[in-house]
Amino acid sequence: MRKVEVKPYTVEWEFMFEEEKKKIREIFKDELVDVYHIGSTSVKGMMAKPIIDLMPVVKEINKVDDFNKAMKAISYHPKGENGITGRRYFEKGGDVRTHHVHIYEVGDEQIERHVAFRDYLRVHSKERMEYGKLKVELAERYPFNINAYINGKKEVVSKIESKAINWNRQENR
Repeated sequence: MRKVEVKPYTVEWEFMFEEEKKKIREIFKDELVDVYHIGSTSVKGMMAKPIIDLMPVVKEINKVDDFNKAMKAISYHPKGENGITGRRYFEKGGDVRTHHVHIYEVGDEQIERHVAFRDYLRVHSKERMEYGKLKVELAERYPFNINAYINGKKEVVSKIESKAINWNRQENR
């Protein structure tokens, strides 16, 4: 059974991201546009589940399935779209999850959402601290119920995402 744990930020997460980024670059080569570190482990000072979220951006999403065998060779389990149209999703670590890979095609609106959320929390310490506190409370309340943990964050995440996208568009005018 998978346990929901939330831990204080550690610089080790950045090194873990860089290590996987190199492996993904080796696999996708010319199909790859960029690889972003997203999610709470990408935000210094953020409480987070110690799972590294990577977001590779590719030229053509439909070519990603051709790389499933290579991703399996580095211990990733392909999950297809996994509930989000236009995404390819991979997990590593099973019940002791270590990495998630969310692949999108260049131009997909999900890219802006993820990057804006990350960048907003990097700059807005009040929201970062409040969100981190909520995550700790939910992990303590639902240590073996990842769905209850995710549902408990939904409203706050939605509010932060909305602010983050507006903020991001203002910043990048």
